[in-house]
Amino acid sequence: MRSDIAKKGVERAPHRSLLRAMGLTDRELGQPFIGVVNSFSEVIPGHIHLNSIAAAVKDGVRSAGGTPFEVNTIGVCDGIAMGHSGMKYSLPSRELIADSVEIVAQAHAFDALVFVTNCDKIVPGMLMAAVRLNIPAIFISGGPMLAGRLGGTKLDVSTMFMAVGRVNAGRMSETELDELERVACPGCGSCAGMFTANTMNCLTEALGMSLPGSGTIPAVDARRIGLAREAGRQIMELLTGDICPRDIITREAVQNAFMVDMALGGSTNSVLHLIAIAHEAGIDFPLVEVNQISEKTPHLAKLSPAGDYRIEDLDLAGGIGAVMKEIEGLLNMGVKRASGKSLREELSVARVRDRDVIRPLSQPHSPTGGLTILFGNLAPEGAVVKSASVSPSMMSYKGEARVFNSEEDATEAILSGSIKPGEVVVIRYEGPKGGPGMREMLGPTSLISGMGLDDKVALVTDGRFSGATKGAAIGHVSPEAASGGPIAALRDGDAIAIDIPNRKIDVDLSEEEIKGRLSQLPEFEPKIKTGYLLRYAEQVTSAGRGAVFER
Repeated sequence: MRSDIAKKGVERAPHRSLLRAMGLTDRELGQPFIGVVNSFSEVIPGHIHLNSIAAAVKDGVRSAGGTPFEVNTIGVCDGIAMGHSGMKYSLPSRELIADSVEIVAQAHAFDALVFVTNCDKIVPGMLMAAVRLNIPAIFISGGPMLAGRLGGTKLDVSTMFMAVGRVNAGRMSETELDELERVACPGCGSCAGMFTANTMNCLTEALGMSLPGSGTIPAVDARRIGLAREAGRQIMELLTGDICPRDIITREAVQNAFMVDMALGGSTNSVLHLIAIAHEAGIDFPLVEVNQISEKTPHLAKLSPAGDYRIEDLDLAGGIGAVMKEIEGLLNMGVKRASGKSLREELSVARVRDRDVIRPLSQPHSPTGGLTILFGNLAPEGAVVKSASVSPSMMSYKGEARVFNSEEDATEAILSGSIKPGEVVVIRYEGPKGGPGMREMLGPTSLISGMGLDDKVALVTDGRFSGATKGAAIGHVSPEAASGGPIAALRDGDAIAIDIPNRKIDVDLSEEEIKGRLSQLPEFEPKIKTGYLLRYAEQVTSAGRGAVFER
């Protein structure tokens, strides 16, 4: 066992004395050491219940002959961090999470790991750590929050962000806003729509790193505790078979995950994270390949913010297994799974229980996937749009640029009513280096939507968007402004053409004009000059490469 280096032999008597200080018996010392990596926190709604999930995992580990040790990671609630300087720390936390797992797992010589996770950057950070360490591992999420309800209407956190825009536009009173605020998020779990957290939990299941149901069973459902116990037992099977994350997360598994992502119309952030996870696994996965997958994968499930269904509805409709069953003919079936079963075996018991939630292949919402990568002279290395949430009238669009060098400046302009139909709001210097930290722009997009402009105004940024964003919101523009990308050359009034069906985004400028404007710009000066964000800005690569660190 890997843990023998910390507990076997005469020379390890001091180590055993420390282990005995925690109450370990001879039997427990002789068993495999299983790290239970829990991201419990009292400041993230998706994590406030994870202690009960971890307790069930540990029960499962013990019942299968392992000795569990619960350890922790940090986490950021993107919703609470949204719209202020705190959001600069969200994406950078992904790298810290991966590093902290590596440190604690290596320092204590764990034989295997169970990851107890839930929200936006915690899931991909843990997946990156899993493939980096490459010791047997399995994931169990805390599950999605139930939708809020007011009368017969379902609500979630995106409802609240759009409601702010409605209040500002005089379309809703502050009393009505207060009423929504009290019921929109009814309890524990990751926010109820197909936002980043739930997208990544669903894709963890699609990758094969969690047991069936982990992506969609609601946080408050008793099935989740049972699934957590099973995950604890299953890690012992993976350890016995020496099945490691890189045996599961292969190129074919990443392709499968992107296919499921396209069928679900998941968050644009999933592109950033899957590319980063593939990078950690030593898999080169260029953005152009994402478009190739999108071209052949129909969009089958339209969940909030694109539609009215929530994750609880997807679960009742059959979950991720049902989605994968529907696109079975497109999937790579020879991949390994953390369940120990083949993908074909897993899907043999899957079925679609609600055709309104998961459409058949013959009647998709669209014949191509819910995410699209755009290329052009404005984004030579790519940009991402959640095409599933774009109004048909905005799929091909040309407008004049209104350029802002920060989210705050753009938000002020939107709130003042100065943004007009037919314009393209450009928010730059918000990328991985420029932000630093590549903030999400849910505030500006929700204001635009709430003011009734999401089918009249586009938004383009080198930052990123929340999975709750809807409308013609194009993010991850690469190279970013801080790295001298073409977006830095834009000026008010420039004509920007967005052609989502043909996967293009261009500005009506010659290459010579773009180069000339860029040559006149001063050298980029980092906004933050101390602490972790300075180190992050110095090391991070473009969004087109997953915003991973330079090796």
